[in-house]
Amino acid sequence: MSTEAPMIDLHSHLLPWIDDGAEHLDMALEMARVAAADGIGTVVCTPHIYPGLYNNSASGISIAVTRMQRELDEAGIALRLEVGADVHLARDLVRSVAEGRVPTLAGSRYLLLEPPHHSAPPGFEDAVFELMTAGLVPVITHPERLSWVHEHYDVFERLTDRGAWMQVTAGALTGRFGRRVRYWGERFVGEGRCHILATDAHHPERRPPLLAEAREAAERLVGRIEAENMVRGRPQSVLDNGPPDSVPLTRKGTGQLQPAVPHASALSRFLRGLRGARAH
Repeated sequence: MSTEAPMIDLHSHLLPWIDDGAEHLDMALEMARVAAADGIGTVVCTPHIYPGLYNNSASGISIAVTRMQRELDEAGIALRLEVGADVHLARDLVRSVAEGRVPTLAGSRYLLLEPPHHSAPPGFEDAVFELMTAGLVPVITHPERLSWVHEHYDVFERLTDRGAWMQVTAGALTGRFGRRVRYWGERFVGEGRCHILATDAHHPERRPPLLAEAREAAERLVGRIEAENMVRGRPQSVLDNGPPDSVPLTRKGTGQLQPAVPHASALSRFLRGLRGARAH
């Protein structure tokens, strides 16, 4: 039996009937069994919040998580569930979070944020920094899978340099999404711009909740310690609502991993420049 601490999955569509994830209870239970067998001990349930398509709310998600946890306990599946959401960019997002209508990850300062897939949204960086100035840490989901990442990789470089987090999909590193996505996933990880590996699971087989193989793939790119941080250290810090620098990113330097902590004044300089530009 493994003595390693269980892994933590911060992005999962395990809850049934609530979005494009598990279609029914039996599927959700099977996803939970797959996750537990892979060494995952905690799953943050993150159904889509997409106004006009998936009109989920913090209260509704919380009720669904409580009910699903009861089903897991009765089935003897050793998996702890937490509340979260896969949040699409929308107007008044800061207010929606502040008023408790949109949940963060397990009630923390960390917000799972999903950009549009097919085109770079106007004002994306401004929107991310608006969240940051409100005290949130945006965790941007699967940037490696966005169709526009090749044209705008510099956007994600700037965002990580200034304190936003990136979450790469586990299946990206194992080839599940094809060569192009694997390239970008490996680039985010290898260049020290991936904070979290998560499954983004939607199905027990087609989009399974598996992390272990991706952790091994990440280890080949950045070493064991950093790979562990992506599936245990930083996710645990999120659950504990720890500060973003509690488990520092590491980045490849000249032959070894080097700390990749953003300069303390980078965000303030950016915001001063942004305010100055808007004043003209």
